Amino acid sequence: MPTAIVTGASRGIGRGIAKELARDHQLIATYKGRRDAAESLRAETGAEIFQCDISSPADRAALVAFARERFGALDLLVNNAGIAPRERRDILEASEEIFDEVLNTNLKGPYFLTQQAARWMAERGAGRIVFVTSISAYTASVNRGEYCISKAGLSMAVALWSQRLAAAGVKVFEIRPGIIRTDMIAAVEKMYEERIAAGLLPQRRMGEAEDVAKAVRAVADGLLDYSTGQVLNVDGGFHLRGL
Repeated sequence: MPTAIVTGASRGIGRGIAKELARDHQLIATYKGRRDAAESLRAETGAEIFQCDISSPADRAALVAFARERFGALDLLVNNAGIAPRERRDILEASEEIFDEVLNTNLKGPYFLTQQAARWMAERGAGRIVFVTSISAYTASVNRGEYCISKAGLSMAVALWSQRLAAAGVKVFEIRPGIIRTDMIAAVEKMYEERIAAGLLPQRRMGEAEDVAKAVRAVADGLLDYSTGQVLNVDGGFHLRGL
């Protein structure tokens, strides 16, 4: 049975991905703070859970060491863990503290976790890596600039790792969710529902975690193995430009 790591798997998109992969993968699901949510995921899926602050070099190293010891192989890494800024501030008022916090978790952490996983996969000559980014990789929101920059950087990380790892047999993909119903958007969910009903999305519904999980499934099953570096938009058509 193949082995997968899903970071930030206790809630939201990550939980949806973990539930999908647990059907046919040995799974390590990471969480940062919500032990109760992680425990309920373990009870539901049988996944191994592992506490990991993705921004911490020590935690990243411990995660990979745990995977080596527990399963001895890694077939799929899903870089999903991410945070929104603690405060939404106009970029004229934004703080360096929050900028560093968001970039360390959303960009630096996945970049260097991928470095460790990629070395291991390259030794074996096979593997798949997914980065879960966001439409914020190209959509400017001036009250959360640090988040947009982190996702734009992560999108470039996909291009870099795809280029570097292709000859080693390791495929890398970007899954770019749009407006997905999770607790991250709970405070503005009603506003988004109204805008979607008014035509914000060509497909007139909000996305669900399961929609993103289906894209990860396509990668995990090898259906896109000749498409390394591909960006999969899971956004109800938000990326389309129409007149």
